[in-house]
Amino acid sequence: MKEQVGIGIIGTGFARKVQIPGFRSVDGCRVVSIASARLENARTTAQEFGIEHFTDDWRETVSRDDVDLVCITTPPVLHREMTMFAIEHGKHMLCEKPMAMNSAEAEEMTAAAEKANVIALIDHELRFLPGRRKAYAMLRDGAIGKVRHAKYNFRAAYRGNPELPWNWWSDIEQGGGALGAIDSHVVDSLLWLLGTDINSVICQLQTHVRERRDGEGKVRPVTSDDQADMLLRFADSNLTENATGLVACSMSEPPEYMNRVELFGEKGSMRIDNLGELYIADTGETDWNRVAVEEPVTGSPNDNGFARGFKYIAPKIVEAIRNGRNTVDGSATFADGVKVQQVLDAARVSNAQRRAIDLNKNASAADFAD
Repeated sequence: MKEQVGIGIIGTGFARKVQIPGFRSVDGCRVVSIASARLENARTTAQEFGIEHFTDDWRETVSRDDVDLVCITTPPVLHREMTMFAIEHGKHMLCEKPMAMNSAEAEEMTAAAEKANVIALIDHELRFLPGRRKAYAMLRDGAIGKVRHAKYNFRAAYRGNPELPWNWWSDIEQGGGALGAIDSHVVDSLLWLLGTDINSVICQLQTHVRERRDGEGKVRPVTSDDQADMLLRFADSNLTENATGLVACSMSEPPEYMNRVELFGEKGSMRIDNLGELYIADTGETDWNRVAVEEPVTGSPNDNGFARGFKYIAPKIVEAIRNGRNTVDGSATFADGVKVQQVLDAARVSNAQRRAIDLNKNASAADFAD
């Protein structure tokens, strides 16, 4: 067994709130290097968390002999290059979502990781919330019968603030936007919970705040979406039959944060809220019944569930590396990321062409070219 797993982090935004604190709470691992495009961000993050090495050259972090796992928390436009470099150096991978800029990149990354026989995961940490894990098991035990319809409602007011500065999130060329950032989580959640594929998608993207000022005060156009809504049809499976889906995703809607999935089956309904709060209602009942989960669900108004989910996946990744395994039970693999990316690509084509796009589980990148 490997005594200690060394972790290299690329990016100091989301990682500062989620990945670094999550890994620091796990025995048998240590964050040994932090990289950021801005050296000052790397320096202050290293000082805050006691990380011995910091740099503005991410290749330094990846190349270190004491780095076993590379955690990429950068804009999506950089994911392919960083992933391929890390794989060339034999490193395990944890990549933020969306996995890539398109499914062609995602397929290339997946093929390289499989050939290198390394751990290659997408950070869909919400899978590991205890409430979602229990819902996953209950669905397979037939708690609501075969699912007929799924509704996913995500809303946050953050991007609705016109004073928020222009950054990569505002730029489609860097992979910004609600479709990639949020609907990637939504699609993964639905595919994972329902154990199925998506056969078709209709998507409408919208940009409500169309201009922002950058760091120098210059007004720049916002080219990414802050609302991404979808209509889905699911393939039939052990858990679905003639099932449809509705996704409402907004990064500009007040007042309260919401991350809710509702599943409607032949025998009843199921609901999962922000932190994994789980509810069920049998057909004919007029109210939800709370289901007890492994962890009592309490949280502050600022708790959106992501850091909470990461604290469950972090020890599983460390344990797998320490024991020489290249899989992590229940996690989203690069292969899963390809499926999500194909749906996102099809959604963009649907929005551009204003029509439904058919998919199948053997689809390739070329099928979703504009």
